[in-house]
Amino acid sequence: MIHFVKSSFSISLLLVQKHVLCLSVERESITLSEVRLVLIGERWAGKSSSGNTILRNDRFECGRTRTAQSEMRHEVVEGRELIVVDVPGWSSSLSLSEIPEGDKQRFKLNASKCPPGPNTFLLVIPIDTAVSAMTKKTVEEHMKLLGERVWKHTMVLFTCGNYLGGKTIEQHIESEGESLMWLIERCKNRYHVFENKDKSLSQVTRLLEKVDEMVWQNKGRFYEVDEQTLNIIEKKHREVAERAKQRERRSEEQRQQMKALIAEEMKTIPKLRMVLLGSRGVGKTSVGNTILGIKEQEDGKRTAHSVGRQGFVGETEITLVDTPGWWKGFPECDTPEAIKEEVIRSPFLCLPGPQVFLLVIDADASFNGKHLDAVKSHMELLGEEVWRHTIAVFTRGDWLGTHTIEEYIEGEGEALQSLVEQCGNRYHVIDNKNTDDEVCAKNPNEFCQVEQGEVDARAVTVVDTPGWWKDPSKSTEEMDKEIVRGLTLSPSGFHAVLLVVPLDLTFREAQRAALEEHMKLLDVSVWKHTMVLFTYGDKLADQSIEEHIESEHEALRWLIDKCENRYHVVNNLKKSDMSQVTQLFEKVEEMVAGNSRQLFCPEMNEIYLNIDDKFKRMQLKNVLKQRLAEEYKRRELEMMTSFKKTLLELQAQIGDSATGTKSKSLIGDRTKLKVKGIGQKKKDGKDKEESINSKISQEIERLNNDIKNKSSDLRLSSLDYLFPTFKGESTTDRKTSSSQFEDVLGWLASVEIGTNEENQLTLNFSQTSGYRSVVPHNGLEFDTDEYP
Repeated sequence: MIHFVKSSFSISLLLVQKHVLCLSVERESITLSEVRLVLIGERWAGKSSSGNTILRNDRFECGRTRTAQSEMRHEVVEGRELIVVDVPGWSSSLSLSEIPEGDKQRFKLNASKCPPGPNTFLLVIPIDTAVSAMTKKTVEEHMKLLGERVWKHTMVLFTCGNYLGGKTIEQHIESEGESLMWLIERCKNRYHVFENKDKSLSQVTRLLEKVDEMVWQNKGRFYEVDEQTLNIIEKKHREVAERAKQRERRSEEQRQQMKALIAEEMKTIPKLRMVLLGSRGVGKTSVGNTILGIKEQEDGKRTAHSVGRQGFVGETEITLVDTPGWWKGFPECDTPEAIKEEVIRSPFLCLPGPQVFLLVIDADASFNGKHLDAVKSHMELLGEEVWRHTIAVFTRGDWLGTHTIEEYIEGEGEALQSLVEQCGNRYHVIDNKNTDDEVCAKNPNEFCQVEQGEVDARAVTVVDTPGWWKDPSKSTEEMDKEIVRGLTLSPSGFHAVLLVVPLDLTFREAQRAALEEHMKLLDVSVWKHTMVLFTYGDKLADQSIEEHIESEHEALRWLIDKCENRYHVVNNLKKSDMSQVTQLFEKVEEMVAGNSRQLFCPEMNEIYLNIDDKFKRMQLKNVLKQRLAEEYKRRELEMMTSFKKTLLELQAQIGDSATGTKSKSLIGDRTKLKVKGIGQKKKDGKDKEESINSKISQEIERLNNDIKNKSSDLRLSSLDYLFPTFKGESTTDRKTSSSQFEDVLGWLASVEIGTNEENQLTLNFSQTSGYRSVVPHNGLEFDTDEYP
């Protein structure tokens, strides 16, 4: 398989080289007098340095200086006008959904910095950095912002050419694997290599020749920004800028009002107690060091316990409590009890209590509704009053460039604006330049990977498989097949199956259900060979793993019992500590001895049949759910129509009664009307009749609208819920019904699926259920008989 990919790639390269030779005969008149280039790529790839090499002059700041906003420079080189745009790089550890909205919009506008549009986008890739599947995904997501047509105008520019050593760039491309090959092919095999330290003129000359060839292939066309898109984004930017100015003015007015209320002698606070809160990796510890004036570099360790530190800022004595962070975007219910306890304990470390909570937010990342819910659920562990004492502190302000923090707040949308308002419009931004303590959270591998090596004089083979989702609805057949494919990568079998559980996330029923679902795909004997491997051991701090297990949800203790009390903890921050690996091997050897040295080597055909069966059940469950939904809508509309009919009949009866009463009163003894109070009572009765009639008319009108619109936004609950009443239903009732409905679906999905003589799928219900179902292979259409 690898051979085939490499061969086809080599052939395509040879074809391109032949094509270039043909072009060189005819391209003498294609030399561009003006060349417009845009440098794009991830951070620290060498874009600014490449721009300087192209312009043969140090026009862009580089080194430790970050490119925070797009910059355009131009020079005349070899008689040509060269225009180069250097743009901010994207973060290699963030997907597009995690990037601020303003950054995405500005990325789309980069091409407009060199009107009428760039001849070439130079996608800068450093040779000394691996191009992984994650790199490929990040590039692809960013290029989509510019549209499919951008690939016609894109060339890969490799930097750090000295790292090739004796290899050619083609050998490097082939050795790097599928992701880099894909990237080169998307750019139609256009690439060039720079050695930015060399500053050789020939490497620039050759690059410009390749740009000429690309323009010739594109028939002289350049990349143009869509005028409508440009206008929409620029309009948004103007609106954001205006709202940002308003917020800034309001914030300044609030500050001045508060200053006026504070007595002169109190403007210097003698003692100030503060608590730092926020998700992981946002820079809480850096904020603390900045406040206390600590200059040394952080050690990179995660904060496992709430810790108080003291210092002075001017004449003010500062007590600052740093707390463990939660995973960004994960609600409080997904955070381990130990971390929540540390957050709750934090105010007691600065008695008599904190005056200020500093909620730390990364200004270099997105902030959406999911992030807002996570922040609120964690902050309110300290009580609702916490917001009265909270200031939002934005970190990595250096990445804002020329844009203000108010523009970031307004540009991100309602979620962040709501959070800032919750903090009483109190916020501050800190520049973390050169003190970035971010720990990149890498996305899980998409494919199985196998590595071999020698550890403690043992030959070790490790197979890493993709992780599964906590939400089973996100699971796909392809993902499950890739997970179990890992079992084929060691034909003789496995001594141990290590079930990895992170200590910085809680393990509850949802995680247990997802784990059980995937373990069921394997042979039942898998549990005899399974050990729980806890990661992020640093999160335990002074707590033992046994204390953690006992303090967590019952689901974790269930897992430990299933693995017959086999577990081990590793601290991934201490990779040099080989003792934790040695202890792991000792536990594996004990398990192997207990299994009579028998390896786990399941029958793969059975496993693939299990996967097929699982997704047939899921498909069946979805069809049944859809059918139940349709039946619910039909029954509800029937009952609403029937109720409407009853109301119409009642209204007609009231009308008839009123007419009969009126006729009778006209022929009766008129003298009775003179009796005191009788006339008034009849008038009141008439008013009541009219009121009732009016209410019935309103109810009929409401029913008409409901019947018309009821097909949308209907909720399924259970089979019992297919027969609704018109009584009010509380939220609790709905949750109970929803739970019952899921139980029903769970039962339906667990029934045995077989085939009959006509090769149709059959559902084998019990004899007492009253159902018989046949599902043809070519479509899930039921033939169901129901006993009366």
